[in-house]
Amino acid sequence: MPDTLTTIGFDADDTLWHNERFFTLTQSHFTELLSEHRDRETLMARLLAAERRNLPHYGFGIKGFTLSMIETAIEVTEGQVPASVIAQLLDAGRDMLSHEVELLPHARDTIEMLSHDYKVVVITKGDLLDQERKLAQSGLRDLFDGIEIISAKTSAEYTRIFNQHGTGADQGLMVGNSMASDVLPMIGAGGWGIYVPHGLTWEIEHAPAPVHHRFHEINSLGDLPALIQTLTTGDTYAPS
Repeated sequence: MPDTLTTIGFDADDTLWHNERFFTLTQSHFTELLSEHRDRETLMARLLAAERRNLPHYGFGIKGFTLSMIETAIEVTEGQVPASVIAQLLDAGRDMLSHEVELLPHARDTIEMLSHDYKVVVITKGDLLDQERKLAQSGLRDLFDGIEIISAKTSAEYTRIFNQHGTGADQGLMVGNSMASDVLPMIGAGGWGIYVPHGLTWEIEHAPAPVHHRFHEINSLGDLPALIQTLTTGDTYAPS
């Protein structure tokens, strides 16, 4: 017997619009600024370690990333980093907070199509003001029945969100580019976790794919309606 699906959650960054590309560009600038002190590989490893260490304090997003860059610059120069370099890192962070929003292929069409039959909710984490800005500039805001900007994506949060906006996580589906944040905790809450790969994904968001009947991978958001049809009819999904 087919399962019942009532509510669909969409991740935002690198699922609906490009985001990680701006982090990648800023990381390159960061390593260039500090190239006299460490090689690129060492700088990237130290920066990632700082980001991991700071997540409990600053959370996800550009502001925490900027502070982690500054912290790493101080560490690798043993406190001798010039004020001009700190200023350039701050400028880079501000630039990231003002970049234009570019939708990924099929984002609008897929949401519009699915919103006729399901409740659709955007579920994202990061800086509140930045996520609100991107959502407004994307032109997608009015398509959603609910908007959730949270500090971390956990099974408990997905349970709360799908209870509030739908009929429970077991009748909910979450789609996104992060195995660690969009897929695994949603399956842990009893729902479907749909992975849509993006060419650039932050290392912290990587995790092994689960072996679970409620896990699926699609090539792009354009494949989501066909997959959902198979979930609700009992047919077999064939990726395009």
